Amino acid sequence: MIRRALRAVKWTGCSLALLSLTVALPAQQPGAYKAPRTSDGHPDLQGIWEARNTAAGNLEAHAASKGIRAGNSVVVDPANGKIPYKPEAAAKVATNFATRATADPVNKCFIPGVPRVMYMPYPFEIFQTEQQISIASEFVHAIRHVYMNSHGHFAEAEFWIGDSRGKWDGDTLVIDTGNFNAETWLDQSGNYHSEKMNVVERITRIADDKLNYEARITDAEVYTRPWTIRMTLYRNTEPDAQLFEYECHAYGDEGKAAK
Repeated sequence: MIRRALRAVKWTGCSLALLSLTVALPAQQPGAYKAPRTSDGHPDLQGIWEARNTAAGNLEAHAASKGIRAGNSVVVDPANGKIPYKPEAAAKVATNFATRATADPVNKCFIPGVPRVMYMPYPFEIFQTEQQISIASEFVHAIRHVYMNSHGHFAEAEFWIGDSRGKWDGDTLVIDTGNFNAETWLDQSGNYHSEKMNVVERITRIADDKLNYEARITDAEVYTRPWTIRMTLYRNTEPDAQLFEYECHAYGDEGKAAK
């Protein structure tokens, strides 16, 4: 609908008639991104991806400290950006942070675990078939296998990187991971979990070079309630992009790694 209206405007004592043209247009709806598809019709998540934030240093908002860059919280629930620890668990985090040079399992070259392996400062590559999705990290050759045709987790088993089972929710890959041991940390600052932790990740391709990554973490032994992190993962679009060899060497009882 087009409406034309005349209005009088005073300018230095003179009246000028200006023609004002108002055009009423329907609200524009931005077109939703349509991810490329694999042969089975699901979004193609394959490629080399990486986080570009400071979550590997600390999931919560933090000032700079030795070996850790300052950064914002990636915790989106609760809204205060804080991990909802039980009081006794919060005390353990403080101890972990103080002894992180020797206590952090990554400094001993152990597998980072989930979800930490997804936002380490090392890229990872996704390989995708209808039956299985594999995620290979550049860090110490860590590989996750997400089984798409399984009906549940293994009974009474523990893994450094968990037991991952996937399904599609529309265009979002949902990964339910359990069966953890209690040895891995969630970041470099000592945020941790017990062997009862369960992680539900949601991965959605939102652009040719971006994934939306979300992880819901539940562990009644350590936290007062489930909580959620969210971030963007970025695709390496260089034509010669590849994962490189990364060998980690820990020295003696100090647990220090040469990297």
